[in-house]
Amino acid sequence: VQLVESGGGLVQPGGSLRLSCAASGFDLEHFLIGWFRQAPGKEREWISCIYSDDGTTYYPGSMKGQFTTSINNAKNTAFLQMNSLDPEDTAVYRCGAVMRPTFTHWGPCGDYDAMDYWGKGTLVTVSS
Repeated sequence: VQLVESGGGLVQPGGSLRLSCAASGFDLEHFLIGWFRQAPGKEREWISCIYSDDGTTYYPGSMKGQFTTSINNAKNTAFLQMNSLDPEDTAVYRCGAVMRPTFTHWGPCGDYDAMDYWGKGTLVTVSS
């Protein structure tokens, strides 16, 4: 039972990447799936959240515009599309999932300690 991220790598400034977060051993139904990142020497940042049951999304204020999260329930996989990448976006990106049979608010999705499942992360390096 795990989440597995993929799609990271080296990209030039201004480029784009799409990360995947695949669930293995469980179904993503009734889950909030969040994306986070942490760069060396910096605090962890919450990037986005998506509710698997209806695809609604939430982005903390500072993350709006550059990132788009989506989900393919048939493939049991969530995605993070990242555009206009800058060297400041270099970080390890991780996805997490917390079960919520009934959606009430986005708070649990941004609570690192609330997650039921985590991926190990994928490294994104933005450099020329």
